[in-house]
Amino acid sequence: MLKDKILVADDEKSMREFLDIMLKKEGYKVTLASNGEEVMKLIEKDIFDLALVDIRMPRQDGISALKRIKTVSPETIVIMMTAYASADTAIKAMKEGAYDYITKPFKIDEIKLIIQNALEKKHLQKENLLLKQVVRDRYHFGNIIGQSPKMLELYDLLEKVAPTKTNILIAGESGTGKELVAKAIHYNSPRKDKPFVTLNCGAIPESLIESELFGHMRGAFTDAITTKKGLFEVADEGTIFLDEISEIPLMMQVKLLRVLQDREFKRVGGTEDIQVDVRIISATNKDLEEAVREKQFREDLFYRLNVIQIRIPSLRERKEDIPLLTSHFLKRYSEELGKQISQISPEALRVLVQYDYPGNVRELQNIIERAMALETSQELTAQNLSSYIEEQLPSKKRPLDLEIPSEGVDLEKIVEDVERTLLLKALDRTKGIKKKAAELLHINFRSMRYRLEKYGLNHSDES
Repeated sequence: MLKDKILVADDEKSMREFLDIMLKKEGYKVTLASNGEEVMKLIEKDIFDLALVDIRMPRQDGISALKRIKTVSPETIVIMMTAYASADTAIKAMKEGAYDYITKPFKIDEIKLIIQNALEKKHLQKENLLLKQVVRDRYHFGNIIGQSPKMLELYDLLEKVAPTKTNILIAGESGTGKELVAKAIHYNSPRKDKPFVTLNCGAIPESLIESELFGHMRGAFTDAITTKKGLFEVADEGTIFLDEISEIPLMMQVKLLRVLQDREFKRVGGTEDIQVDVRIISATNKDLEEAVREKQFREDLFYRLNVIQIRIPSLRERKEDIPLLTSHFLKRYSEELGKQISQISPEALRVLVQYDYPGNVRELQNIIERAMALETSQELTAQNLSSYIEEQLPSKKRPLDLEIPSEGVDLEKIVEDVERTLLLKALDRTKGIKKKAAELLHINFRSMRYRLEKYGLNHSDES
């Protein structure tokens, strides 16, 4: 656990020493400054959770130091101290962003309580920002919808891995619910009361991803006008979810590997090693092992991330869950759209079950929302569903233009020719990887091997 960092700035040596001893006994990490210039230098080098600043100091007064702290590190709470109390200085300090104002000499219990309350408020604001209280109740395993055998296997695995500290790699196609599973793991783990922080590695420009992950010091680059904590620091004692991990640049992979190995890092432009306790859950819709073979992803990083792999089945692999998912989305969008649609017609449900969903559960959700927005009756009918699905699959609207000549055709030979051609095309697209070719053709690996042997194409044992 990261200790709260407190900066004490006072020109009186005895006051600095007293506060240093008292605050360290309370479990805080303390840094001392004897004048305003030292304050300026220190806040350029580190982020402090709280600063105790004397109003009257040599080489820049406390109000100037307060302004500078709030410019460089807006998140830092500042409490002003003075032996010369006046209403004017108090008002001025509060206008410049001070949290509170205390007069010397002060009672030990008084300053302890003020600091404790200030830091508790800061931590509560951080939790509210992350919406922890809101999402905690939403991500139990019961909220991952499905009762197919594949989903029951998934629930069993989630229950086993959630209580551990182990890093997890979630694999699955786009739209299968990888982030939902990551949140379910976090909120059913001992870290549930700590932050859950998300970064989509594919959505951040390469030039900014290091700053997002590890933070930066003011002036580290052109737009770094303040000192900022990175997501690893924000996620201390909690979980960081790295979505689309395959998109992380190779140079950043090296730095991420160091964090995994040593549990420490430096901010961009910083010199201090920051230690954190963070569980990493990553996700990908790509084949990371293939990326490793093609030197696009570091092998050592892959093994660090892939301690336990959770594969989420595509919706076409668990079509028996479509009625249950449909019922869930019917209820949800009836409430959100203010409609009284509580059931779906048998024909509409049949249309939904027959569709293959390249966009998985997310696509089913969008289909239901669209259809319900257009539906005028109290039952979801097939009309709006069919029009959407036909739009997505224009090739299915047109049957193959085949003619049977007068002398007839050799149906088995035609079927074999088509099958052989598709097998070769699938292997060509997947660069000879049979497992991926089988997935492309929606057949299992055993069936793939059988068909390749049937046409004399199984000349290699590579998978």
